[in-house]
Amino acid sequence: MVAFEIETLIPHRPPFLWLDQILSLNDTIIVAEKFFSADFSLYHGHYPNYPITPGVILCEAVFQAGAALIAYRLQQEQRSSNGLPVLTRIYNAKFKRQVPPDSLVVLEAKLVEIVGPSWIMKGKVKLGGKTAVSVEFGCAEVVLQPPE
Repeated sequence: MVAFEIETLIPHRPPFLWLDQILSLNDTIIVAEKFFSADFSLYHGHYPNYPITPGVILCEAVFQAGAALIAYRLQQEQRSSNGLPVLTRIYNAKFKRQVPPDSLVVLEAKLVEIVGPSWIMKGKVKLGGKTAVSVEFGCAEVVLQPPE
């Protein structure tokens, strides 16, 4: 699944879409990838003499993968919804390796459990087969209201 197909699952769009391709997807886990080009403008201001990919962006990529998994499940269950999965909590975020420019990362998000309207997930960012970031997070389906 490539970017234009990903955009059928989640509302994110460039320049804030952090999934390039979905490699695999089923009811409980999604595996996607993202290439962070050296041209990424944030490298100019985030440790400019030693550019690394911001941890918050790496986490957001995992959260977007999780949102795509939720949207996929809702489609598979043929549940009509006007809601969108939104992040409700982040916990146990661990940053184990730096992700330099021109890196291809693999993103994993796994469904742990569904509690009422909340989806509890675990995610990882892998670089060269090794975990760079691990995070647990929660999402809920919310009907977003346009700004006034």
